[in-house]
Amino acid sequence: MIRTLYVTIWVIFATLVLGIVVMVLSIFVKSGNPLHKIARFWGRSILVVSRIKVTVEGLSGIDPQRPYIFMSNHQSNFDIPVLLGHLAVQFRWLAKVELFKIPIFGHAMRKAGYINIDRNNRKSAIKSLEVAAEKIKNGVSVLIFPEGTRTQDGKIRRFKKGGFVMAIDSGVPIVPVVISGAHAIMAKGKFRVNPGQIRMLIHEPIDTSTYTRETKEALMEHVRRVMCDNFEPRGMEERVC
Repeated sequence: MIRTLYVTIWVIFATLVLGIVVMVLSIFVKSGNPLHKIARFWGRSILVVSRIKVTVEGLSGIDPQRPYIFMSNHQSNFDIPVLLGHLAVQFRWLAKVELFKIPIFGHAMRKAGYINIDRNNRKSAIKSLEVAAEKIKNGVSVLIFPEGTRTQDGKIRRFKKGGFVMAIDSGVPIVPVVISGAHAIMAKGKFRVNPGQIRMLIHEPIDTSTYTRETKEALMEHVRRVMCDNFEPRGMEERVC
């Protein structure tokens, strides 16, 4: 528990200091790219303090000059620092609105160009997807958790449709990102932080141009199957999906 307390203190300190830096810097820069780089440092610092090692596979298959919709499974709160710290491309979060209500942290997220989505308000959620689609058209990648929330038991939950409609309408490839090991480090509803290792596999982009809104369920199943097949330990898809 001492380590957990130490990690918590660091997260609060790093969030306050770097959040203020982001807000000040945002006055002088128009692009969210420098602010996202600060967020990357925030994520990496939390992982170092938490004694969590991350291995990354598949990043070489991503073209940093083109936009994608990154879709990751959601195992733990630690998915956020893992993705920020080790998905080494520019992207903007499409994240639940609750995160944007956190003092300083939420304001810094807005300044960096991240997009909130209110899952309890359909009209607001549609508007958020439209904002994300506009960013994609301008060449910016977006990252979402298609499950909508963290898993309770380690299994990959059913996907929400919104991100897939957005991908089909924009014609942008989907890149499945599979995170393994984060659930054991800090499961949903748990406070204790355990040291350990996380594997992040970045799958090759999936072309969405052959899908339509009428066939979005097939695209959803394709992406979910990719995540299930690449989740470790391999050979245990029945347990995790």
